[in-house]
Amino acid sequence: MKESKSAATIRRRMKRGGLFGSFFINKHTVPLQDPFESDEGSESLRSNCSTDEVPEFGPKVLQGILSSEKKLLWSLVVLRILNALVIQTSFVPDEFWQSTEVAHNMVFGYGYLTWEWKNGIRSYLYPLIFAVYFKFLAVFHMDSRFLVVKGPHLMQGIFAALGDLYTYRLSVRLSGVKVAHWTLFCQLSSWFIFYTSSRTLTNSTEQVLTSLALYYYPWPEKPKKSLWKYLVLASLSVIIRPTAAVVWFPLFIWHLFCWRQMIWKVIRYSVTRGIIVLLASCVIDRIFYGEWTNVHYNFLHFNVLSGLSGMYGTHPWHWYLTQGLPVVLGTHMLILLVALKKSKEPIFLGTIVWSIVVYSFLSHKEFRFLSGTLPLIMHVCGSTLYALFDSASHEKDDTSAGAKQRGRCSHTAKVSVIVILLVFNIPVALYFGLVHQRGTIDVMFYLYKETKKEPPNDAIMSVLFLMPCHSTPYYSYIHRNISMYFLTCEPNLKSSSDDYLDEADQFYEDPDVWLKQRYDSGPRSNSSSPTEQLPTHIVMFDELYLRIPLWLRQHNFHFCDQFFHSHFPEGRSSGSVVVACRSPSPLLKSNRSS
Repeated sequence: MKESKSAATIRRRMKRGGLFGSFFINKHTVPLQDPFESDEGSESLRSNCSTDEVPEFGPKVLQGILSSEKKLLWSLVVLRILNALVIQTSFVPDEFWQSTEVAHNMVFGYGYLTWEWKNGIRSYLYPLIFAVYFKFLAVFHMDSRFLVVKGPHLMQGIFAALGDLYTYRLSVRLSGVKVAHWTLFCQLSSWFIFYTSSRTLTNSTEQVLTSLALYYYPWPEKPKKSLWKYLVLASLSVIIRPTAAVVWFPLFIWHLFCWRQMIWKVIRYSVTRGIIVLLASCVIDRIFYGEWTNVHYNFLHFNVLSGLSGMYGTHPWHWYLTQGLPVVLGTHMLILLVALKKSKEPIFLGTIVWSIVVYSFLSHKEFRFLSGTLPLIMHVCGSTLYALFDSASHEKDDTSAGAKQRGRCSHTAKVSVIVILLVFNIPVALYFGLVHQRGTIDVMFYLYKETKKEPPNDAIMSVLFLMPCHSTPYYSYIHRNISMYFLTCEPNLKSSSDDYLDEADQFYEDPDVWLKQRYDSGPRSNSSSPTEQLPTHIVMFDELYLRIPLWLRQHNFHFCDQFFHSHFPEGRSSGSVVVACRSPSPLLKSNRSS
């Protein structure tokens, strides 16, 4: 009888303590599962999604999709492919310049490599994914511009669908199918995930790898999964995006704490798997850099130790709290705030808070840096919505009139929340995906069409981009080897001089002076351009076009086309992108006609 009471006490404490409850149980009372064994073999896709646990609301089509994970996966793939095709705008330069532009150079032999690649700060592992795809197109002579431009986005969309599925599976594993339905809804209704998931950003892939690794993570008191998969996937996320280590640090420490009886065995096992992934990455970088390069240390040194990342913009310490999270989460931010008070997911909330605190110490901050925390946030939001609207509705023993009234109110509140989330997120997602910052994408298609004109323009065509550096995609979006030049913005890695100005800064200080020095006064000793000939096309924002009309007229440039860019321009950008074309001289015209 005494033993029975003790066991009941332990169960009650575990229930009250949530995830942390299992920490304080004596190891002789509740034996730990061996983390090196897996019961994955007995699991099927259908086991996590039984037909008797489909949503109690929604169209029958939706209920059918959620009746099995196989149907769900294919539905998510279709959704994310459509998502990738809908996106017609630019977000940040890295989605082109650190992925497809590098892959284009690797396969086709032309494509601009930014200063990061010349100084060994980036790993070739991520661009290699798209290089393999480009190589396939090249071998079979299928490298049309459409497939070169859209293919990587479609690939990233399929990756995103896998991330959606494993975020759902994570919730199923931790909290059951009912919670997972809410988690999936939060994931699919997020405007930011829609906006970024199909972009060729390391952050988007980091988010997917984090979802997969969290699913295989050895959660206490949960069915065992493959430990090596968790370690390899987490290591890959850190290799592709080193700052992902911030998210994984507390989770790995917690992992060691949970299995402290065999801590050295876990450490040895983890380190060997991590080293294997690191060595594979180093070999890939050795092949493409031509020498052994420690890109991960170089990345850490530039962005954290030296603080040089601040040259791309600095923000106050509270930026993630006051701007970053509210913008990224939108209406989901309200759910997260409720979760801080009511959620029973302390390790998730702790990891989210830890990550935001650490990121806040870095001077350079961006919305996309929060991508690695989104799988955690979506699960927390899903479990919170379930606790608010569904948990009480399953108390079937209470058939009183008051209980029925509460059930009706709960259903009304549930539908209201769903409608509010959709009404806010769908228009925002479509606006940012179809409208905001699309001019820099549209102008590249215009330039591609210019190269196709008769007589073939690509032999004589040259383009000058007078814009903030990396404003547009480059060769990977034209797929024609024409002469192009843009204003560079490389950091001063050789000295710590405060008065250093990159080329873009020098230009914007006095555009007329810069243009006259470059094109009217002969070659300059400090010019990095291979030629000082006037370009055939100049691409610029409309604000600059209005500042240099005299120089344009003097050099026979005229207005060619204009493309809407943004209703909310910031910095040196403006509302639209303008293309100015140079009229050929009479002598050149006569030579062409002859």
